[in-house]
Amino acid sequence: MKIVRCHFVAGYSSFYFDDQKAIKAGASQDGFVYRGEPQTPGFHAVRQAGECVSVLLELENGAVAVGDCAAVQYSGAAGRDPLFVAKVFVPFLEEHVKPLLEGRSVYRFVENARYIDSLEIEGRRLHTAARYGLSQALLEATALATHRLKTEVLLAEYGLPIVPEPIPLFGQSGDDRYAAVDKMILKGIDVLPHGLINNVPDKLGYSGEKLVEYIRWLVSRVARLRTDAEYRPTLHIDVYGTIGLIFDHDAERVANYLAGLQEAAGTYDLYIEGPVDAGSKERQIDELGAIKRALTRLGSPVRIVADEWCNTYEDIVEFTAAHCCHMVQIKTPDLGSVHNVVDAVLHCNRHGMEAYQGGTCNETDVSARACVHVALAARPMRMLVKPGMGFDEGMNIVHNEMHRTVRLLATRRAA
Repeated sequence: MKIVRCHFVAGYSSFYFDDQKAIKAGASQDGFVYRGEPQTPGFHAVRQAGECVSVLLELENGAVAVGDCAAVQYSGAAGRDPLFVAKVFVPFLEEHVKPLLEGRSVYRFVENARYIDSLEIEGRRLHTAARYGLSQALLEATALATHRLKTEVLLAEYGLPIVPEPIPLFGQSGDDRYAAVDKMILKGIDVLPHGLINNVPDKLGYSGEKLVEYIRWLVSRVARLRTDAEYRPTLHIDVYGTIGLIFDHDAERVANYLAGLQEAAGTYDLYIEGPVDAGSKERQIDELGAIKRALTRLGSPVRIVADEWCNTYEDIVEFTAAHCCHMVQIKTPDLGSVHNVVDAVLHCNRHGMEAYQGGTCNETDVSARACVHVALAARPMRMLVKPGMGFDEGMNIVHNEMHRTVRLLATRRAA
């Protein structure tokens, strides 16, 4: 089965591109937008509309495979690829990639994915967002050509067992960190709330007091709203390096504060993502490692999660080898082709690192559904509910795709 025609269509993603550097520097919110000048190259505003490019592959049998090229909300930050703008990349893909795809066989996914992921045009690899969307479309093309689920394609090509069980889901609240938590509790989410603690004065507090108060509220809110006494979600909060800012990147002070957060969380498992942003991969590994060792000395069960500067498969291997954190976020658009996501999760699972298959609110329904199939094959510890920041929409897309696929996998394994 071959690709007969290839199309690239500009569209919107489910959230916005935000200039993280400008926000950390104090850009103030004005309604939904931010005031101030952008500080990251490529941005024309601190917050601007998110974009995607849909990849449509027409196959010989008339089927159409779809993938969405999408980039993370904080593009251009912490070593990530720059802003992904459709008006730039649609003509680029039409000129350089379309001729390479038309006429190509789609019977083997990983072979095609590796080809796209390593492809260089004028001496440079494709933008990670482009590789991400192209690989999604190629995965669906193989599934359509061979009459299998996308999960089944991955299981077969990687030699993995069928495990017809859902992956724990992690909800993200965005700035609506109170009402969204109520929604998450009502729907029994496994992990909550993300929290978006990306600002010191308004969200963390200059001595961290606002986050302590928020965690205490989370615990009390779960107790008040849950209908099942056994419901105990894991608490996972992303702080975007702000804790490092208020404690001058002093590992002992950061660890002492994190241990105090566990006291506020009580008996709930607590994960803190991105406690510091050290400005480079090497320094990030060093600082996270120092914090982890300090937590061990304190006997604290708080677990730290790597995000910034841990972008690619190769980065994930380095962070894992350094034993500098308890969990890594595998931020799916930053890894390029989705086969790298599978490789990253499997590497973590083999080497004792907790794998969180994440991504961004700035994805689409298409990329989110593709990621469900990746997760069901590779089996990370948790998966992000996406796209968007409304929670309910992403929960509908990810939860329902997962449970539909699990039912089919169970039926087919039994057969």
